[in-house]
Amino acid sequence: MSEVKENKMGTKKILPLILSMSLPAMFSMLIQALYNVVDSVFLGNYGTNSDALTAVSLVYPLQLLLIAFIVGTAVGVNSLIARRLGEQKVKEAEQVASTGIILAVATWVVFAIIGIFFSRPFITFMAGTENQDIISYGVDYISVVLIFSLGAFIQVMIEKSIQATGNMIFPMASHLIGAIGNIILDPIFIFGLGPVPEMGAKGAAIATVLGQWLAMFFLITVVCIKKFAIKFTFKNFKLSFKIIKEIYVVSLSGIVMQAIGSVLVAGINMIINMSPASPQINTDAQTIYGIYYKIQSFVFMPVFGLNQGVSPIIGYNYGAKNRKRMMSTLKYALLIAFLIMTCGTLLFQIFPEMILGFFNVSEELTIMGVKAMRRLSLCFIPASVGVIMTALFQSVGKGIRSLLMSVLRQLVLILPIAFILSKISINAMWFAFPLAEICCTILALIFFIDLNKRDFSKLSKD
Repeated sequence: MSEVKENKMGTKKILPLILSMSLPAMFSMLIQALYNVVDSVFLGNYGTNSDALTAVSLVYPLQLLLIAFIVGTAVGVNSLIARRLGEQKVKEAEQVASTGIILAVATWVVFAIIGIFFSRPFITFMAGTENQDIISYGVDYISVVLIFSLGAFIQVMIEKSIQATGNMIFPMASHLIGAIGNIILDPIFIFGLGPVPEMGAKGAAIATVLGQWLAMFFLITVVCIKKFAIKFTFKNFKLSFKIIKEIYVVSLSGIVMQAIGSVLVAGINMIINMSPASPQINTDAQTIYGIYYKIQSFVFMPVFGLNQGVSPIIGYNYGAKNRKRMMSTLKYALLIAFLIMTCGTLLFQIFPEMILGFFNVSEELTIMGVKAMRRLSLCFIPASVGVIMTALFQSVGKGIRSLLMSVLRQLVLILPIAFILSKISINAMWFAFPLAEICCTILALIFFIDLNKRDFSKLSKD
């Protein structure tokens, strides 16, 4: 069984292979985008004001930090499993998968502690002490999401391990189960239906974690009854710090890259608070930015799904020293990512009012949001190159390059540019995003040219 799956990544025609592996992952990531958006859509229609929606936007940096550690660690496990399979080291690949489960549980404990002790101080700092309703909604939501996040940690770790073997169907199914569960449960727990009382933001959080646990139990059942190229086993298992180190060589960059997203959201919200506009305009801008950040996931998530499909192919062929197949995979990935991002740009440019309408925002928010959506979406096309190059660097074990790209884009460049432009106006501030992405794309190309000369040139061209 393992040999067949390994040979598929080493012998099947590249484009059909990419599509067969990426399409399920892309669909999975679109479903994952629903997790980011569905709570906000329902909360936008909850109550007579946007306090609950604003609260979820302000605590989103903590949620992003959680996702950063969940996905970042799992990406490192995925990369190492794929490389070990490419080197025909199945037993070592299985040890990596089992180590990933241990790391998932350990990291969850840390976030449960954060949820218990730091939820209220964080939202109070972001919202200000005078916004007690926003603080209350924020604490209700983020504390539940963090404390009960074990389901998400285990689900994603199993998902990424299975993907490393070339199987994308069951991870896709787990996302579908979790998202559908969340969508069904959201109105029940938010608005209160039948015997369930109205719980507002806390209800949205409960629906989210229940969806994650449903997805986890599905994947646990799958790995117990199905055979894959690797298996999860703790029989005679010994924790290897060498494997942990190898995982985090790649994972660290992924974690930091996604954690930087958390810093970015928090930083932009703080910059908006410091702008010379009125407090109400600043609050509205924070709400709009929160909506944008979640909606843009419908554009970026398919590209991230593409990354999930091509990463095992690149990692396998890099391990097998097959330069031709690795480079062909990269070329197709760049083309597909460009097409996706172009479609996303057109959507945000032509239909911003329709996008905002899902959140039941006021007329004033809509006017501000239309300008923001059109300016922010200019970053999509240059981002297509940076995102795919990030996958390349991670797949071949060069995670530091990915880290440097993200630090430049989301800290070194975007926050200072946003701060300067915010002094002109909030509307001008949105241009910081495309400017930073263009710079990051240039850096990615420089890194690639250097890596191609020094590392990839040593691989076989057959």
